[in-house]
Amino acid sequence: MPKSTSSRTPSSRKPLIYGAGVVVAAALLGFVSYRATAPDHSASSSSSSSSAADVTADPDAGVYPELAKLARRDAGDKLAQGRVDAPVVLIEYADFKCGYCGKFARDTEPALVKKYVENGTLRIEWRNFPIFGAESEAAARAAWAAGQQGRFWQFHRAAYAEGVKEQGFGKDRLKALAQQAGVADLDRFARDADSSAASAAVGKDQEQGYGIGATSTPSFLINGRPIAGAQSVETFTRAIEAAAEKARDTEDAKGGQEAEGAEGSAK
Repeated sequence: MPKSTSSRTPSSRKPLIYGAGVVVAAALLGFVSYRATAPDHSASSSSSSSSAADVTADPDAGVYPELAKLARRDAGDKLAQGRVDAPVVLIEYADFKCGYCGKFARDTEPALVKKYVENGTLRIEWRNFPIFGAESEAAARAAWAAGQQGRFWQFHRAAYAEGVKEQGFGKDRLKALAQQAGVADLDRFARDADSSAASAAVGKDQEQGYGIGATSTPSFLINGRPIAGAQSVETFTRAIEAAAEKARDTEDAKGGQEAEGAEGSAK
């Protein structure tokens, strides 16, 4: 699959300032994003390529606290699923015209939802990161518009179905996908998709993606750990388990400190 390109390249974007650690993370993510979707890589080689930070048993390895702060944890976020207070947040930067994004959506994400979102461990937050031109941008705005009627994930599933992206994302196709996704008011959907609010929301997500050094899709953050490309289920499982372990340890330590403080006050 060719390297992702856009008329507005990452180098033309003003980088976001999160601290020196994020500069390192951005460089790693940008480099590995390229490797994950470099020319002549097959889908199988992409799924087995290295992530930005090797996922080891050490829950602190390759984790950047500044990047963890990008999780919005907004109860009103219509492009997210899972508990707001879940210990682990996976942020996905993706494009509806991206083949590897579709592979993740079909082959990996459902397993993560079943295993971790449903039991409250994981929250998934979507970021529109259209980098393949006008149709990518149109699909991103349409997905946002579907979300305004509570049908983002249904639209996401329809748009990433096998063979859909090859049919293009013209207006009629996007309307058909919205109808398939169960969007109730298609006139409102069309207005929302063409609105300045949709453009602003997509632009905000794009700026964030470029700011952390993402150069191709899909790119992910799991509690501040960058992962690039449609990695295997096992890679995501290790990262989520490590993040959940760290969250538990942090919560246990906090509880112990509070207990000690309460005991000291009682004396």
